[in-house]
Amino acid sequence: MSRALYPKQFVRDLNGQPTALLTAALARLAAPDFSAPIVVCNNAHRFLVREQAAQAGVTFDAVVLEPSARNTAPAIAVAALMAAKHDPKTVLAVLPSDHMIEDTEAFRDAVRRAANVAAAGYIVLFGIPPTASHTGYGYIKKGRTVGEGSSGAFEVESFLEKPDAETAERCVEDGNYLWNSGIFIFQADSFLAEMARHAPDVLEAAREALGKASQDLGFLRLDAEAFAKAPSISIDYAVMEKTEKAVVLPLTASWSDLGSWASLWDTAPRDANGNFVHGDALVEDTTNCYIRSEKALVCTIGVEDLVIVESQDALLVADKSRSQEVATIVARLKSEGRKEYEQHVRNYRPWGFFETLNVGPRFQVKLLHVEPGGVLSLQMHHHRSEHWVVVKGTACVTVDGSEKLVRENESVYIVATQWHRLENPGKVPLELIEVQIGTYLGEDDIIRCDDIYNRSVDEIR
Repeated sequence: MSRALYPKQFVRDLNGQPTALLTAALARLAAPDFSAPIVVCNNAHRFLVREQAAQAGVTFDAVVLEPSARNTAPAIAVAALMAAKHDPKTVLAVLPSDHMIEDTEAFRDAVRRAANVAAAGYIVLFGIPPTASHTGYGYIKKGRTVGEGSSGAFEVESFLEKPDAETAERCVEDGNYLWNSGIFIFQADSFLAEMARHAPDVLEAAREALGKASQDLGFLRLDAEAFAKAPSISIDYAVMEKTEKAVVLPLTASWSDLGSWASLWDTAPRDANGNFVHGDALVEDTTNCYIRSEKALVCTIGVEDLVIVESQDALLVADKSRSQEVATIVARLKSEGRKEYEQHVRNYRPWGFFETLNVGPRFQVKLLHVEPGGVLSLQMHHHRSEHWVVVKGTACVTVDGSEKLVRENESVYIVATQWHRLENPGKVPLELIEVQIGTYLGEDDIIRCDDIYNRSVDEIR
C-alpha cells in the first residue's frame, strides 16, 4: 500500500480509520491555542500534502520542501530556525505523521504539560508505558524526576535501540523503561543551542539551505546544494543521545507507531474471531488475520495469524509475526527496478490522478480523474493518438490552439503530433476514458510545455 510516490501517510482506512494518517496528524493539534503547523516533506509529495491539509481544514504556516532525504535532524533544525525567526521562545511540538493517537484531547493536554517543561530549557520526549515486550520500538530508561516531580517528567538515563526479544522483556519487567515515541517538545532557542553544541554541521547546513530558500507556488523550497551538505542523521543520534537537556514525559493517551501490518492489526477493530477485514472478503475458519482487499474478492479457509493485502497490482501474504520483514521485499523491488516500488497503478498528480485500466499491443486504456480547476500540461506525442470519452463532468479541451467544451458521453480525437491540453472548468470532478493507440505508448513519448504546477521532467514522467 505504501509506495515511494504515495507513502502510507496518505493511505486511507489502514486500520479502520476513514482518514489518512497525515490528515489525522494535522487535525490533532488544530486547536485555538496551537499555531498553524510547519510541514517538512519530500518535494515529490508536496501536492498530496496540500490536498490532505484541505481535507483536514488546516492552514499551514509553511510547507518546506526537502530537495533530498537527510533524515530527521536537518528537517527539524530547519523548522526550529523558522520558528525562532518569529520568536526564539516559540515552543515546537515535533510530530511524525504516521502515528495513531486515539484520545486527541488527552494528547493536547499532554503537549501543554510538556510545553511548560520545555519552557525551562528542556527537550521533552514523550515516552509510552509499554504494554508488551515490543522489539520494533526504541526504549528510554527513566532517571530522576525533574524539579520537585510536579511536572511528571524524568531525566533520561539512557536510550536503547530496538532490542531483541529477551532484552525487550527485561525492559518491561524492569518498570523504568518507556517506548520512545519519537515525539519531541522543545523551545526553539534551547534546541538550536543544543544543535550548535552537538551537531554544528547539521545546523549550519540547515541555516544555509533556509537562507537560500525560494518560494514556489506557496511552497518553501530549500536550497538543494546547501541542504546536501547536511549529514544524513536522525535527531536521536545528532542531539538526543548527547544532550543533558533530554527529559521524558510519560504519555498515557493511546498511541501506536503504525510501522507494520501487525501494529495495524493491533489497533484495528476486529470481529469475534480476531480478524480485521477491509474490502471484499469471505472468511471461513479464519482467526487473528489482517485482510485488506482493494479490488478483488479475497477468500480464506482454515488460516490464522496471516496478513493478506490485495491491491490492484500486488498481493502480499505473510505470517503476521514476520510482517516487519516486508522491508526485505521492498529492497528487492527497488534493486530490481520494478515499478511497484515507486508507484501504484493509480498515479497521483496535482490535478487529480490517472489509472491504467488495460494494456495490449499498440493500445492502452486509462481513466483520468481531474479535480475542479485542475489543468494538465500542454503536451504533444510523436507516436500515439488519443481518444477521450467524457463519462463525468465537463472537459475544456485545447487541440492545436482550438478550444472547446466536451460534455458527458461526448468525445474528442487527438492525432499524434497535435498539441493538446485538458482542464476541468466545472465544479465537480471530471472523469474520462483515454484510449491510446500507436506504435509506442511509453510515458517518455511526451513533450510538455506550460505546466502551471512548475513540475520538473522527472515528476511528470
